[in-house]
Amino acid sequence: MDIRSGTFFWPETLAAKPFPALEEDISCDVLIIGGGESGAHCAYFLSETEMDVVLVEKDRAGSGSSSANTGLLQYSNDKMLTACANSFGEEKAVRHYRLCEQALRGLEKLVPSLSINPDFKIRESLYYATDEADKETLRKEYNMLKKHSFQAEWLTASDIERMYGFKKTAGILSGGDAEVNPYKLVTSLIGAAEANGVRIFEKTEVNGRKFEHGYVMMYTAGGACIKAKKVIMAAGYKNQEIRREHNAVLSSSYAIATNRLTKNEIWYGQTLIWETARPYLYMRTTADNRIIAGGLDEPSIDAEKINSKLVHKRDQLLLEVKKLFPELKLEAEYFWGAVFGSIHDGLPMIKEYPELPHCLFLLGYGGNGTICSYVLASLIRDHLTGNQNDDLQIYMER
Repeated sequence: MDIRSGTFFWPETLAAKPFPALEEDISCDVLIIGGGESGAHCAYFLSETEMDVVLVEKDRAGSGSSSANTGLLQYSNDKMLTACANSFGEEKAVRHYRLCEQALRGLEKLVPSLSINPDFKIRESLYYATDEADKETLRKEYNMLKKHSFQAEWLTASDIERMYGFKKTAGILSGGDAEVNPYKLVTSLIGAAEANGVRIFEKTEVNGRKFEHGYVMMYTAGGACIKAKKVIMAAGYKNQEIRREHNAVLSSSYAIATNRLTKNEIWYGQTLIWETARPYLYMRTTADNRIIAGGLDEPSIDAEKINSKLVHKRDQLLLEVKKLFPELKLEAEYFWGAVFGSIHDGLPMIKEYPELPHCLFLLGYGGNGTICSYVLASLIRDHLTGNQNDDLQIYMER
C-alpha cells in the first residue's frame, strides 16, 4: 500500500543524498524500519547511545508521508486539551500537551546543530471558531490552557478582524509553535544519525521475519538478512500492513502549495492557522512565501479515489483560502493527496504485540505527527537504554 498522489512541493526544495541498498547479511542492536519522520527521529536519538543501529527504507528517506506532511508544529493536538482530559484524566492530558511543548523547544535547540537547515521557524498559531456554536467550546479550551500556564491569548471577533482581516467569532492565539520543511528535517536528522555511526540503507524493503533465540531475523526483498535484538517499526501508516491496530484510523487528506507571494501580502506574523471544524482547514506559509493549505479529509484510502478527487480538492482548498484572503491572487502550483493516520482516542501510541516479540511499533499518528514522533522516539530511546521514564506509560498502557 503506497497511497500518495499529485505533485509534491517539499522534495523540490532539496536534492537529498542517496544511500546504498543493503546487499549482504548484517546484525545490529536495533533495526529501524522506515525512513520518514518517525524513523529519522529514532535514528537521531539512538545515535546518541552506544547501540549499534541500522535504519532501512524501502524507497528514499522522506519519500513517503513525510513529503506529504504540511509541516505545522504545535503543542496543541487534533483532540483539544479539554477533550483529552475527559478521556484520560486531566493529569495525563496536561502531561501529553506539556511533552509536545517540550518537544518544540527540543527541536528549536537541535536544529542549529544540523548540517541542513530545515527552515524551522517559531510561529504563533491562530485557532479560530469556525462558527458561533464553537465559541463556547473554544472558550473552555482557552480556560484549560491558561489554567496550566500554556502560552495562549483569547482573541475577540474584533481582534481577529483587526489582525487578519477576516471575520470569525473568536480564537485562541498560541505562542511557541513552529513551522518546518519536513523533507529537509528528515534528511538532516538521518544525516546527523549517519555521522554518529548509524548505518542507513535505502531501496531496502523488508518482506519477511522470523523470531529465534532472543533475536528478530528480518529478510529483505533483495535476499539479505538483518539480525537484530530489537526492531522499531516506524513505517507510518504502513505499520498497519504488518500488524493492524484497532485504535488506528486511516483516511485521506489533501494539500496545496500556492504561487509565491511578497512578504507584505502575507497575513499577520505568518501565523499558523486552523479551525474548530472537523475535518479542519489549516494553513501556513513557507520560507519562499507560498501558502500551504490542507484538510478536506475523507475516510476512503482507495488510491483511485484519492487520485480522481485531486483536482476537485485542489480547487476546494484554494477557494477556502481565498474566502479568508480574497485580495490575494493565488494559484495552486503544487497539490497532492495522501493517506493520513490518526488514533481513535486521540493520543499517539507505542505498541508491543505478543506475537511480534522484540518489536516496538511507533504510531505517531495525528495532525501533530512530527512533534509526536519526537516525543515517542525520545521515550523509545530511554526504554531501550534502560532509563526509567514514567511518561512512557502514557503512550504504552492502552
